[in-house]
Amino acid sequence: MSAITSFAALADKSAQILILGSMPSLTSLKAQQYYAHPRNSFWPIMASLYAFDANLKYDFKVQNLMMHQVAVWDVLQSCIRHGSLDSAIVNGSRVANDVGLFLQQHPNIKLVCFNGAEAETSFKRFVLTQIDVKNLKLTRLPSTSPANTQSFAQKQAAWAAALTFLE
Repeated sequence: MSAITSFAALADKSAQILILGSMPSLTSLKAQQYYAHPRNSFWPIMASLYAFDANLKYDFKVQNLMMHQVAVWDVLQSCIRHGSLDSAIVNGSRVANDVGLFLQQHPNIKLVCFNGAEAETSFKRFVLTQIDVKNLKLTRLPSTSPANTQSFAQKQAAWAAALTFLE
């Protein structure tokens, strides 16, 4: 099996929040869109927090996040994975994105949110040792993946509490 590769970051220079996932699902990779699986809670949660319609076309959802100074990326640039679950990532196959460079290029980022445990674990393993995080708040949030069986309300509450950090 060959390696899969994540997407470019969704960001502009004004970003203050960076949401890091692990690696896009097979559905997202096929659609070439972050969080494209119809049962993923990411877009409904973002829509509820930033008052836009979760059913907008992808480009408009992305514009809404950027308007609210939210950037989206993945910790991993590539990996070998069978299926979509983080638990299926083949050990030794993880290659990280250059999150350190991204943070240098986006100096307004104050909050880094990890969309689930794998994103946080990979960040700590591959990125944390290479960057200075003294001016960053790092927080792991419940995965928005349909594989996470927490209720939508529980996920939404956790994300809302974290993303109101800057307000």
